[in-house]
Amino acid sequence: MSLFGLGRNQRTFRPKKSAPSGSKGAQLRKHIDATLGSGNLREAVRLPPGEDTNEWLAVNTVDFFNQVNLLYGTLTEFCTPDSCPTMAAGPKYEYRWADGVQIKKPIEVSAPKYVEYLMDWIESQLDDESIFPQKLGTPFPNNFRDVVKTIFKRLFRVYAHIYHTHFQKIVSLKEEAHLNTCFKHFILFTCEFCLIDNKELAPLQELIESIVIPH
Repeated sequence: MSLFGLGRNQRTFRPKKSAPSGSKGAQLRKHIDATLGSGNLREAVRLPPGEDTNEWLAVNTVDFFNQVNLLYGTLTEFCTPDSCPTMAAGPKYEYRWADGVQIKKPIEVSAPKYVEYLMDWIESQLDDESIFPQKLGTPFPNNFRDVVKTIFKRLFRVYAHIYHTHFQKIVSLKEEAHLNTCFKHFILFTCEFCLIDNKELAPLQELIESIVIPH
């Protein structure tokens, strides 16, 4: 059994993905680390001068996937089919799973099952070189931004579930500052590149407003 109680739900907790190696990923990651290190998240999400938007989206998508994966990984022993029989974000919002390929009609599944489907689906997109090219100079597909938007929409749902259902547990683990920083970074990036429709953000609207509109 590991520190985060990941023993029996190892599938949801997956090894960290690295950015496309043959691309400018390494350079862009250095830029991310440097700007994040300054503590200015608004600066950290901006497209660096002269860089390709798709490259920037690709590197950050991998990073946000890793972040959400790690955050949820700390909760796998508390987010179970018994405790979370549906993928809910408060009483008003419930998510059903469909990937349009294997599962065309949305199905109701438990939260851990939903997150497992979601992470598997995102991982398959990140591993598909026709969507996230690894080699320098390989063009991104025309629908790249749409794929990124779907990934972000689905990652947001994990945050929404964590905040609505597991926040007290996060507090007891003394993880709330880390969760809030990760979410703030995610939302500022989302807003900078218009990646999630407002209606999708509704479950965490008040929290998002406190992030986006500085006091």
